[in-house]
Amino acid sequence: MGRRGFTVVEIIITVTIMGILLTLAVVNLNSTQVRARDDERRADVEAIASAFENFFQRGTVSTDPGTYPSTTTSDGSNQDILDKVDGEMNIQSLLAPGISDPSIKSFISATNSTQTTEGVSPQPNLTDYVYQPLQADGSLCTSDLQECRKFNIFYQLETDGSIEMITSRSQ
Repeated sequence: MGRRGFTVVEIIITVTIMGILLTLAVVNLNSTQVRARDDERRADVEAIASAFENFFQRGTVSTDPGTYPSTTTSDGSNQDILDKVDGEMNIQSLLAPGISDPSIKSFISATNSTQTTEGVSPQPNLTDYVYQPLQADGSLCTSDLQECRKFNIFYQLETDGSIEMITSRSQ
Protein backbone atom coordinates (compact mmCIF):
# COMPACT_ATOMS: atom_id res chain seq x y z
CA MET A 1 0.00 0.00 0.00
CA GLY A 2 1.38 3.46 -1.04
CA ARG A 3 1.80 6.56 1.06
CA ARG A 4 -1.07 9.01 0.84
CA GLY A 5 0.28 12.11 2.56
CA PHE A 6 3.25 13.96 3.91
CA THR A 7 4.97 13.19 7.15
CA VAL A 8 5.30 15.80 9.86
CA VAL A 9 9.04 16.01 9.22
CA GLU A 10 8.50 16.77 5.51
CA ILE A 11 6.00 19.52 6.34
CA ILE A 12 8.33 21.07 8.93
CA ILE A 13 11.26 21.07 6.47
CA THR A 14 9.11 22.64 3.73
CA VAL A 15 7.78 25.38 6.04
CA THR A 16 11.32 26.11 7.31
CA ILE A 17 12.68 26.46 3.77
CA MET A 18 9.78 28.72 2.78
CA GLY A 19 10.38 30.86 5.88
CA ILE A 20 14.07 31.27 5.02
CA LEU A 21 13.27 32.22 1.42
CA LEU A 22 10.62 34.70 2.54
CA THR A 23 13.03 36.31 5.02
CA LEU A 24 15.67 36.71 2.31
CA ALA A 25 13.11 38.27 -0.03
CA VAL A 26 11.96 40.80 2.58
CA VAL A 27 15.53 41.79 3.49
CA ASN A 28 16.41 42.21 -0.19
CA LEU A 29 13.27 44.28 -0.81
CA ASN A 30 14.07 46.65 2.08
CA SER A 31 17.65 47.25 0.90
CA THR A 32 16.40 47.84 -2.64
CA GLN A 33 13.93 50.45 -1.36
CA VAL A 34 16.68 52.22 0.62
CA ARG A 35 18.93 52.35 -2.46
CA ALA A 36 16.01 53.66 -4.54
CA ARG A 37 15.39 56.49 -2.05
CA ASP A 38 19.10 57.38 -2.16
CA ASP A 39 18.97 57.45 -5.96
CA GLU A 40 15.95 59.76 -5.72
CA ARG A 41 17.87 62.07 -3.35
CA ARG A 42 20.80 62.24 -5.79
CA ALA A 43 18.46 63.00 -8.69
CA ASP A 44 16.63 65.68 -6.67
CA VAL A 45 19.85 67.45 -5.71
CA GLU A 46 21.15 67.29 -9.28
CA ALA A 47 17.86 68.83 -10.53
CA ILE A 48 18.13 71.61 -7.96
CA ALA A 49 21.77 72.25 -8.91
CA SER A 50 20.76 72.39 -12.58
CA ALA A 51 18.08 74.98 -11.76
CA PHE A 52 20.67 77.07 -9.92
CA GLU A 53 23.00 76.81 -12.93
CA ASN A 54 20.17 78.09 -15.16
CA PHE A 55 19.61 80.93 -12.69
CA PHE A 56 23.35 81.69 -12.88
CA GLN A 57 23.24 81.78 -16.70
CA ARG A 58 20.16 83.94 -17.18
CA GLY A 59 19.80 85.99 -13.99
CA THR A 60 16.46 87.55 -13.03
CA VAL A 61 14.80 90.94 -13.14
CA SER A 62 16.63 91.97 -9.94
CA THR A 63 19.94 90.16 -10.51
CA ASP A 64 22.41 90.07 -13.34
CA PRO A 65 23.59 86.79 -14.83
CA GLY A 66 26.64 85.36 -13.11
CA THR A 67 25.35 84.99 -9.56
CA TYR A 68 23.56 82.24 -7.67
CA PRO A 69 20.62 82.83 -5.31
CA SER A 70 21.51 84.01 -1.81
CA THR A 71 19.80 82.90 1.38
CA THR A 72 17.81 86.13 1.82
CA THR A 73 16.47 88.99 -0.30
CA SER A 74 17.98 92.48 -0.48
CA ASP A 75 15.47 93.80 2.08
CA GLY A 76 16.63 91.17 4.59
CA SER A 77 13.53 88.97 4.50
CA ASN A 78 14.14 85.25 4.51
CA GLN A 79 12.47 84.41 1.21
CA ASP A 80 12.30 80.77 0.23
CA ILE A 81 15.44 80.17 -1.82
CA LEU A 82 13.57 78.01 -4.24
CA ASP A 83 11.11 80.81 -5.05
CA LYS A 84 14.07 82.51 -6.73
CA VAL A 85 14.39 79.72 -9.27
CA ASP A 86 10.63 79.46 -9.75
CA GLY A 87 9.66 77.86 -13.03
CA GLU A 88 12.86 75.86 -13.28
CA MET A 89 11.51 72.71 -11.65
CA ASN A 90 8.51 70.91 -10.23
CA ILE A 91 7.96 71.51 -6.50
CA GLN A 92 7.67 67.74 -5.93
CA SER A 93 11.31 67.34 -6.95
CA LEU A 94 12.29 69.60 -4.05
CA LEU A 95 10.82 67.32 -1.44
CA ALA A 96 12.96 64.64 0.16
CA PRO A 97 11.89 61.04 -0.46
CA GLY A 98 8.98 60.03 1.75
CA ILE A 99 7.64 63.60 2.13
CA SER A 100 4.54 64.39 0.11
CA ASP A 101 3.39 67.63 1.77
CA PRO A 102 4.78 70.64 -0.16
CA SER A 103 4.38 72.87 2.93
CA ILE A 104 7.22 70.91 4.56
CA LYS A 105 10.42 72.61 3.46
CA SER A 106 13.13 70.09 2.61
CA PHE A 107 15.58 72.72 1.45
CA ILE A 108 17.27 74.81 4.14
CA SER A 109 20.05 77.41 4.20
CA ALA A 110 23.50 76.81 5.63
CA THR A 111 24.48 79.06 8.51
CA ASN A 112 28.25 78.83 8.05
CA SER A 113 30.74 78.80 5.18
CA THR A 114 32.63 75.62 6.10
CA GLN A 115 32.79 73.70 2.84
CA THR A 116 33.15 70.18 4.20
CA THR A 117 30.51 67.55 4.75
CA GLU A 118 31.47 67.32 8.43
CA GLY A 119 31.60 71.08 9.03
CA VAL A 120 28.50 72.45 7.33
CA SER A 121 25.84 73.72 9.68
CA PRO A 122 23.09 72.68 10.00
CA GLN A 123 23.92 69.11 9.11
CA PRO A 124 21.61 67.63 6.46
CA ASN A 125 19.46 64.65 7.37
CA LEU A 126 17.27 62.25 5.44
CA THR A 127 14.50 64.84 5.04
CA ASP A 128 16.54 68.05 4.55
CA TYR A 129 18.95 69.28 1.90
CA VAL A 130 21.29 72.13 2.92
CA TYR A 131 22.07 74.95 0.45
CA GLN A 132 25.28 76.95 0.96
CA PRO A 133 25.74 79.96 -1.38
CA LEU A 134 29.25 81.41 -1.27
CA GLN A 135 30.97 84.59 -2.35
CA ALA A 136 34.18 84.49 -4.39
CA ASP A 137 36.26 84.69 -1.20
CA GLY A 138 34.48 81.65 0.28
CA SER A 139 32.33 83.52 2.81
CA LEU A 140 28.61 82.78 3.14
CA CYS A 141 26.42 84.77 0.75
CA THR A 142 23.48 85.94 2.86
CA SER A 143 22.01 88.80 0.81
CA ASP A 144 21.00 89.52 -2.78
CA LEU A 145 23.27 92.56 -2.52
CA GLN A 146 26.26 90.23 -2.39
CA GLU A 147 27.56 88.34 -5.42
CA CYS A 148 27.09 84.62 -4.87
CA ARG A 149 29.72 83.04 -7.12
CA LYS A 150 29.46 79.39 -6.11
CA PHE A 151 27.35 77.03 -4.06
CA ASN A 152 27.30 73.66 -2.34
CA ILE A 153 24.31 71.44 -1.68
CA PHE A 154 24.62 68.84 1.06
CA TYR A 155 22.42 65.78 1.57
CA GLN A 156 22.54 62.56 3.58
CA LEU A 157 22.35 59.03 2.19
CA GLU A 158 20.16 56.48 3.92
CA THR A 159 22.28 53.42 3.09
CA ASP A 160 25.31 54.34 5.19
CA GLY A 161 24.40 57.71 6.75
CA SER A 162 27.18 59.50 4.86
CA ILE A 163 26.79 63.13 3.83
CA GLU A 164 27.35 63.96 0.16
CA MET A 165 28.02 67.33 -1.46
CA ILE A 166 27.28 68.73 -4.92
CA THR A 167 29.14 71.86 -5.97
CA SER A 168 28.44 74.51 -8.56
CA ARG A 169 30.10 74.31 -11.96
CA SER A 170 31.92 77.58 -11.36
CA GLN A 171 34.05 76.26 -8.47
